[in-house]
Amino acid sequence: MASEHTPLPRYYAMIALTAALILGLVLCSLIALPFLSSIVWSITLAVLFYPLERRIVELVKLPGLATSITVAIVACIVVVPIALISSTLINQVVESGNLLSSAMTPATWTRLAQHSPALAPIIRWLTEHFDLNQLIQAITSPLGTWSAGLLQGSISSILSLLVTFYFLFYLLRDHDRALVAVERISTLAPGEFRMLVDRINSTVFASVYGTIVVAALQGFLGGLMFWWLDLPSPLFWGVVMGLLAVIPFLGAFVIWAPAAFVLAMQGQILSATLLTLWGMIVVGLVDNVLYPVLVGRKLALHSMPSFIAIIGGLLLFGPYGVVLGPIIVAGTQTLLEIWRDRIDLQNNQAHRL
Repeated sequence: MASEHTPLPRYYAMIALTAALILGLVLCSLIALPFLSSIVWSITLAVLFYPLERRIVELVKLPGLATSITVAIVACIVVVPIALISSTLINQVVESGNLLSSAMTPATWTRLAQHSPALAPIIRWLTEHFDLNQLIQAITSPLGTWSAGLLQGSISSILSLLVTFYFLFYLLRDHDRALVAVERISTLAPGEFRMLVDRINSTVFASVYGTIVVAALQGFLGGLMFWWLDLPSPLFWGVVMGLLAVIPFLGAFVIWAPAAFVLAMQGQILSATLLTLWGMIVVGLVDNVLYPVLVGRKLALHSMPSFIAIIGGLLLFGPYGVVLGPIIVAGTQTLLEIWRDRIDLQNNQAHRL
């Protein structure tokens, strides 16, 4: 008769269990990695719109229906600006390509030299040392490639958006169950876990609040300069610049830079220079200066670690790093505070003994 299975000693069993757990966590991370952006945005939206979902539940008394209504509202708030931004970007790329093609003609350069004598030597040197036809192709060809990439990226973004809303539905509907499950597997006491959750919620709200405020200010400043320079539709382009400012690695320059180029090609050098300086110094620096201050103030963080969290998160994680970076820094700070409190508690108990 075969001998019965002899279990490993408890110490070795815990080592084996820990190793298997670490391996499982690594594999699960690799599996979830393609969905990281959807997970981050769905959690962000769930935190922001959970209070709205709770109010709708109180009205309709049906959790599933309330969650569906909330997701539909979020879709309207998110999808409409994305559609406007995408169409504006594509139109801007096409118009910029046409504009460059029409601008890089000998007649245009000659007319520009006549209107701006100060630029005449530079223009004359350019026309003598460069083939304008090749210069046109070198400039407009990347624009076409970028436009095609933008269309391809739009399809990928649509799929990612659908997955985001799929996750969002379950995060809203099963919000309480998810928190209980995470708390159960954490090593934190109930009060400590609630402290961490509250800090993450505050971070999400602060990040989104800072993004919206800064984007609105950038749109206002850009539209104000458009109005002052008597450019067409300053209100519309101000709104578009504000929407573009929400998107990391894009921003209001997608609008004001081509406008400054058009002004320069029309011989309005002073207006083009003013618009460029305003866009680079005033509009551009608002994001890098004001956003860390707003987020840091909301999170009771100094501006320097807030700046590192935001910019570092963008560089490390991409667009969703604007939320994930501050969450990681704020969460780590909270865990350090919990760790410090536990050490202080142990020291106080030891002193009593």
